[in-house]
Amino acid sequence: MRFRRPDKAKIALFLSVLGPGIITASVDNDAGGIATYSIAGAHFGYALLWTLIPITVALIVVQEMVARMGVVTGKTLADLVREKFGVRPTFFLLVALVLANFGNTVAEFAGWASAWEIFGVSKYLSVPVGAVAVWFLVVKGTYRVVEKIFLVACAVFFTYPVAAYLAKPDWGAVGRNLVVPVVRADGAYLTVLIGMVGTTIAPWMQFYLQSAVVEKNVQIENISLTRADVIFGCFVTTIVALSIIVACGATLFQNGIHVGDAKDAAVALAPLAGKYASWLFAFGLANASLFAASILPLATAYSVCEGMGWESGIDKDFRTAPHFFWLYTGLVVLGAATILYPGAPLILVMYLSQVVNGMLLPFVLIFMLRLINDRELMGEHVNSRAFNGIAWTTAAVMIVLTALLVVVAVFPGLPGLLGL
Repeated sequence: MRFRRPDKAKIALFLSVLGPGIITASVDNDAGGIATYSIAGAHFGYALLWTLIPITVALIVVQEMVARMGVVTGKTLADLVREKFGVRPTFFLLVALVLANFGNTVAEFAGWASAWEIFGVSKYLSVPVGAVAVWFLVVKGTYRVVEKIFLVACAVFFTYPVAAYLAKPDWGAVGRNLVVPVVRADGAYLTVLIGMVGTTIAPWMQFYLQSAVVEKNVQIENISLTRADVIFGCFVTTIVALSIIVACGATLFQNGIHVGDAKDAAVALAPLAGKYASWLFAFGLANASLFAASILPLATAYSVCEGMGWESGIDKDFRTAPHFFWLYTGLVVLGAATILYPGAPLILVMYLSQVVNGMLLPFVLIFMLRLINDRELMGEHVNSRAFNGIAWTTAAVMIVLTALLVVVAVFPGLPGLLGL
């Protein structure tokens, strides 16, 4: 039997397209996502693992649509929303996106500071260093260089599978809980379940992914490679999420230790899974937080400038794209400064950003589905009937669960009042 040699040209072509999908999906596992998965594992063991399968399907469906729009139209999501729906809805959409992403950026710098505090480094040192690093990378770098560094940051997420292995879980139980749904009618379980779904598909992701595909100038004949990039990124994200839940479920849950965030989980792992598992968990948190602190302001700057018709792009500079770089700079500086300001209402800022994200997501999904099914815009690349069924079902489920997330966030005592 003869084995065919790998086609070097095809491999090189895929590597040239690789980037937007895996980077966008990986940032989904940011400080908030890691905290959510840590709490899920510590409080409920492996009981929520089954949600990762439908979550992965939803993520693939939504991300593939915006990537396809970027390749086919050569335009960003904000561009298309402005052209098809007008300036006014675009303006309000972008204002909400800026507010939500500011809160998310604050959360990322909070995660960065927390991770380094585990190693004894004060936030008054770690936060300024981190802010300068992400600012310098984007402002002084080129798209090609920035993307390569982001891809390296994606690779660092594999510290979590190693941490899960060091936790010595019962892999048989992991497998069973992955395919057998466990549904519980209590408020805490419902809140974490909704939180897991809510951290998966965020409004900023759709804007950033389409912008990255457009800036990378992916051609229509390579659309299948872009699709592979998106799917690969979504699976990597799921593996990381599964690893976090497993690591915390095998150690913290088994010992009845509850945590409030990812820092608590990293510290609590040390006596149970060993210091190396704890260090890997903390290092992964630091990487995820700084990675997202780079991407979120960048996604916001792209979206606002494209929606308003201003110049944008990493390959430009302050002279040719002033709005883009000043908006990026402002979000990084304000996000870092909020963490350093004594008595800053961090919980309130992060809480409000979650609510705004939840309120914004349904509108973004509906805009996307109307655009992707516009034959004048997409030609033969509109959704098929079957894909539309999956896409609209995904959108409907995300809208319902996101609405529940907002309700639970605004009225945290409601599940208890309802007897859940």
